[in-house]
Formats: sequence, C-alpha cells, structure tokens
Amino acid sequence: MKLLKGVGDFFAMDVGTTSVRIVQLSGDSQKGWSLQRYAYVSVDEKTIQDSSELGRKKFQDIVKDAVSKAQIKTKNVAIGLPAGNTFTAIVEVDAQDPKELEKTIKYSLEQYIPMAIDEAKADYRLLGVSPNDPNKMEVLISSTSNQYAERTLSLYESMGFNVIAMEPEPLAMARALTPVGAVDARMIVDLGERATDLVVVYGGAPRLVRSIPGGFTSLVKAVSTSLSVREDQARQFILKFGLAQDKVEGQVFRALDATLESFAGELSKSTLFFQGKYSNVKVGGIVLSGFAEIIPFIAEYIEAKTEVPTMQGNPWQMVRVSPEQQNQLVSVANEFAVAIGLAERSNE
Repeated sequence: MKLLKGVGDFFAMDVGTTSVRIVQLSGDSQKGWSLQRYAYVSVDEKTIQDSSELGRKKFQDIVKDAVSKAQIKTKNVAIGLPAGNTFTAIVEVDAQDPKELEKTIKYSLEQYIPMAIDEAKADYRLLGVSPNDPNKMEVLISSTSNQYAERTLSLYESMGFNVIAMEPEPLAMARALTPVGAVDARMIVDLGERATDLVVVYGGAPRLVRSIPGGFTSLVKAVSTSLSVREDQARQFILKFGLAQDKVEGQVFRALDATLESFAGELSKSTLFFQGKYSNVKVGGIVLSGFAEIIPFIAEYIEAKTEVPTMQGNPWQMVRVSPEQQNQLVSVANEFAVAIGLAERSNE
C-alpha cells in the first residue's frame, strides 16, 4: 500500500456499510476547497459484504451508477481502507536524514506490523521530531495484507479506475475533522455502523490511532431489547430523542446509558494513554463524527463522562458548498468525513 500524494485530477470514494460516498474538490488546503461533484448512494449491507461473483457485479454496477450520477470524468480515484483491514501505528526512531530513514524503515518494518513482511503492503510517513525527545523522530506506519490490497485494486481496476491512493479511513477522517487552528491535541471520534474509529491529532499529525469494537448497531440493539421494539423503530428513537431524559419518560436514555458509559470509558482510556506519552500536551477537545454527530445530547453526555470539552464535528469546514448543494446534502452531510478527507489529499 502506498500513501501516495494526489496526482492531478482525481475523485475520492468512500464505501461504507450501507452507502457509497463520492467527492471531487477543487482548491487546496491553504486557500480552501470547493465542492465540484459528489454522489451519495444507499446500498444494502448484504451487497457490500457479498464476495460472490454476483455480489461483486452488483457492487460494480452501484459504483458505476454513483460515478455517473456525480458526472465524474476522471478515472483517477483515491479510496479509503477500513480500519478493520489495516494496521496503523506511530513509532519512534533515532533522528536521521530522509535517505537513512528509508533504509531504517525498510529493514525494521516487520517488527512494527502484525504480519510477515512478504504478506503485507506497507508504507510510512515522517511526522517530525518527537515531542518527547529531540533526538528521536516519529514515523506513522500503515499496513494491510497483500491479499486484501490486491483484491481491492482488482475490483476497482476491473471498473476502469486508476487507483492513485489508498489510505486508512481513520487518517482521512481526521484530516477533514480536525478543527482549524487547534494548538492542543484533539480526539476525533467517528461512530460508524459497526465500529468506531478514534484518532488523536496533535501538531497537524495523527499521534494515536485506534478502532473500538461496536458502533451505532450496538446502540440500536440495546434500545430494541430494552424497549421491546423493532430495530428500525429503535433507530428512529435514538436519532429523534437521543439522550434527552424528558422524552419518552427517559427510556431511550436509560437503555443507552450502560453502553455509552463503556464507550466514554474507552475515550477516557485513550486520553490517558496519549497524555502518558505526551505528558506536556493536553487533549483540549473531543470532536464527534458519524452517528455521534447527529444523536441528540450525546456530546453533552460524553463531555460529562470524560471531563473533556466535546463538540459535533464538521467535515465540510474547509469546503465551500453552494446553497443548492447544501439543500441536497443536508440529510447525509455527516457521513462524508472520510470521502472529504481523501479528497483533501491533492496538494499535500
């Protein structure tokens, strides 16, 4: 896997559990971005998971329709790799020039990744001098299995696309959601359908990357079981009432409390772990994304449990969007963090 820079004209594609999101931007990170083209297409979860030839064909048709809907002309695409299929770590090495660093990483890579080197696609990125030791440098290392990388490349190339970049989804998500101008560390938390991605960003770079088991589906099951309602009803209750204790007699809040308390505990553990390594750096805020961005009162709940200021994130913060585009995106805007983050790679 290569964490390549964007090359010329390209678009970003994020395949989620139940939808495909496509974004093409113009501009750059200095002057800001403008939304050029986009698409959002709902997909049955079974289709995403179906590895049969028929399932593959259905997925290809959905992607082609989405690209056509967005009126994308280029074949160059940047794609996200789910956290569950990648491994990302930040390591420290002795300070050295870039050429020596390349040799160091090449010969010591296997000790940093959880698979044999001949079974992995791996890449690294220099983050800079370690905040703890001026004689050390921090390096971000990402890897995925050869089998997964080759299967993914084959799928997109069979549709006529040229994959110019593959990036772990948490890194793309953090790029879009990190508050502009933040001088302290920020924890970016994306509550997905099945899992939760967590990235602590400091000094413009990721310093801690985690994937926490359990996502929105866990909350749905908790409410469904507690209130004896269907899961589709439970979804509606959570998204409408959230953690409001004065709605439906506080039943939704009580059903979610134990699960969310455990979730908040994982965020607190991550904060402690980060500050144990970067003792002079404070986690100044938690930024919520995905379902956590739209569940009423969840930010207040997490802030109370973690004692860290918590806010809903805005992946569109650096993207100019027309009024017409805003109206079309209003119901799904919170789901575009990974796609926007991938699209914002182009001038790095």
